[in-house]
Amino acid sequence: MKKKMPLIMLIMIFSLILSFIPTVSAKAADASWNPVWSEEFNETSINTSNWKFETGGGGWGNNELQYYTNRSENARIENGNLVIEGRKESYNGMNYTSARLKSQGLKNWTYGKIEARIKLPVGQGIWPAFWMLGESIPQVNWPACGEIDIMEHINNESAIHGTIHWDSNGHASYGIASPNIDVTQYHVYSVEWDSSSIKWFVDGAQYLEANIANNVNSTEEFHKPFFILLNLAVGGDWPGNPDGSTAFPAKMYVDYVHVYQKGESTTPPTQNLPSTEWYLFNQPTSGVSNAGDNLIVTKTATTGWQPLKTITSTPGYWYSSLINGTYSAGTWEFKLFTNSPSSNSNVKVEAYRVNQDGTGATLIGSQTKDVFTSGSGNHTTTYSFNSNAITFNNQRLLIKISKESGADAVMCYNTNDFATSIKTP
Repeated sequence: MKKKMPLIMLIMIFSLILSFIPTVSAKAADASWNPVWSEEFNETSINTSNWKFETGGGGWGNNELQYYTNRSENARIENGNLVIEGRKESYNGMNYTSARLKSQGLKNWTYGKIEARIKLPVGQGIWPAFWMLGESIPQVNWPACGEIDIMEHINNESAIHGTIHWDSNGHASYGIASPNIDVTQYHVYSVEWDSSSIKWFVDGAQYLEANIANNVNSTEEFHKPFFILLNLAVGGDWPGNPDGSTAFPAKMYVDYVHVYQKGESTTPPTQNLPSTEWYLFNQPTSGVSNAGDNLIVTKTATTGWQPLKTITSTPGYWYSSLINGTYSAGTWEFKLFTNSPSSNSNVKVEAYRVNQDGTGATLIGSQTKDVFTSGSGNHTTTYSFNSNAITFNNQRLLIKISKESGADAVMCYNTNDFATSIKTP
């Protein structure tokens, strides 16, 4: 987030010792990384085991104009995304508000592949960032702690910036802008960081590399633990101030943050995952090999009778976003709301753990029930699966529903009265 030295001067100074790749490489990201931590933003509120809020104004070293708060108006979970919102409003002596989250003191890593899927706002004076700072910052201050800017964007540019900052007898930095992209759409921004180099990627395509082997040019900062930050600044020395063309509120959407490291085993988080209620909804799921719909953790704004999907002998599939961690042993409870079919309707519900692309299914539980009832209206049928503890390692939950025999039934969705869902232990 610091921008002080002219970039062209720095490139000239360090071009002999830092690798520079000015265009996108065809090289894909290294497939040998194993997942070690994940934040999917699937809970109803921001997980304080993973994130702290930094609050306050004062410019943050860059003459920024916002006051960072911990209010839901500025940072919240919506539909499986972290939303950081910059607002134009008077607050504690500042004319704008926003939010800045960090994992300092909670989660940090030395080396790894760090990535996030993000959709950005644009506008004069708008400055969102996904970045890292050295855990040593309280002891050595900036820039001696080191900084890795995985993604920064300013104003209306059709590119993002990757940069490192460190101390080499004073502030030093190195970086470039990516090739052109539409930042208002979701992209995966990442770095691959090991003892030799830091490489920057957009959607798996590399565009920049910095050499840190053997602490070259005093880069010893980059061989120590770093934590993650997500924020949206308003104004500042680099982007300049907002003007009449700047649209507020400005919203930055973060779908997930993943951390991978190299090693023989894939180590999932040790903590148990909290109980979560997932709602079935007919929004498409991307990234799986078979077409399916979404499991979402918040109800939609739907009111009144909504026929979600007809249950036939052809199965319907619903996939969650990626999960990392362990659900405790216990009962998985599924509530299926349907209309009243004309006669017996034997409906089978299955729950699976699957890989990221939907392959490699492991059965959690399965049950078949007759959802036929007399009379009219919508009603619920409760399914339950008793399971041992089950660990998800960058995998998805899959719900499969099909009719075994009898008449078709129609699944229901209504936020006020009933919503087909599954609740984990």
